Parts: sequence; structure tokens; C-alpha cells
Amino acid sequence: MNALENELLVSPRCYVLDNRIAINDYVALDLSKSNQSLEDVDVSSSERLGNFINAHIARHNAKVACGGYLETRGIYERSNYFNNTDPYDERNIHLGLDLWIQAETPIFTPLDGIVHSYKNNTNYGDYGPTIILEHNLNDVKFYTLYGHLSLESLEGLTIGKIFEKGEQIATLGDASVNGDYAPHLHFQIINDLQDYQGDYPGVTSSRDIEFYRSNCPDPNLLLKINL
Repeated sequence: MNALENELLVSPRCYVLDNRIAINDYVALDLSKSNQSLEDVDVSSSERLGNFINAHIARHNAKVACGGYLETRGIYERSNYFNNTDPYDERNIHLGLDLWIQAETPIFTPLDGIVHSYKNNTNYGDYGPTIILEHNLNDVKFYTLYGHLSLESLEGLTIGKIFEKGEQIATLGDASVNGDYAPHLHFQIINDLQDYQGDYPGVTSSRDIEFYRSNCPDPNLLLKINL
């Protein structure tokens, strides 16, 4: 483990959704290529994938479906933004944790942080409105990325704006603004942001996975959701 992973591992449980949502209101969701229950689902359709996810949540009497870190997914095949003729360069391995819940759900910062950058990433299948916060945890600097937000979430933001732990920073967007996905938060932890502004790869290829596995540790080290 690197220094950031060590700090995340020993940190208290943190929240990006309302902390009144009980731990047993979360249910794990598998959107990998190997999940046979997706064989009859048109994952290229945000509506049909959303129906599948909502049924999964209802079936488990849950409020939030979550998962996806290092998951190899077929959903990205619909977008030229992720595709490459070389299979080793196809970006289909997910680097964040997704939390699937309805649009307009409030999003909170899990730690004290400042706004590093923000942007509306409008490629088909991209993040849509995105915020990146900078944090310092026991002298370890790192970043958190929040993707698939509402357009309103970017209004009034300024670089360097301070948010205290537990403060609302955004709301979730719907498919019309979030890259054409069922509503969800893409939450990602980043060690070295590599000069990106308002954006950072959230999906990688098998060729680059070892770098991104190290640079983007499991967000659940911080959220500590029982998956």
C-alpha cells in the first residue's frame, strides 16, 4: 500500500451521500461483462439500464446501488470516446465507485477540501458536470472527483472555494446532462492529478491498469460501505 491508501484505510467512515442513509440501505451492483443477468439488457440505453438498476434496488429493499471499482464493463462500447481498434487500448475498466440513486440527490464532501477545478465534460458517455476537490489528510495531498452532476452544481463555483466535511457540494444530474447514464455519482480518489483540470480518466484499458490501480485507490477505503 502507498501512503494515501494507508491514510484512507485508517480514516473513519466518510460519506458522499446523506449520512442518514443506513449501511444496510446500500446494495452491491455488478455491471461487469461477466454478469449474465445483463445479457438481455440493452446497456447502451440509459433508460433500460436505469430500469434494471432500479429493479435491483427495489428487489433488495435498498435505497442505493453501488460498486464498480476495477470492473470491466460493456457499457462503454456504445461510445467512440472509449473505443480503440487495439483491444489492449480499449478503455473499459472502471476506476471509481458508482452510487446509483435518483437525480437531484444531494452530494456531500467526505472531508474538508477546496475546489481544485470543475468542468462540464460533454463527450457522449463522459462525466457531464464534474467537480474535483483537493484534500490534505495528515500531510498527504490527494483529490476526489465527482462526476455526473447537475448543471446547477457548477453555478457559483470558484477555484479555491472551501468546503467543510459534510457540506453539500452538488446534486446529481439526469441522463440529459450526465453523459447519458441512469442517474448516479461517479466518485473517484486520485493521488496524482497529472495537471488535469475538471477531468481525469475514470475508465482505463488493460494496458494501463497497473498505473491507474496505484494512482486511483479504491474509494471504498474511505466510504467503508459493506459491498
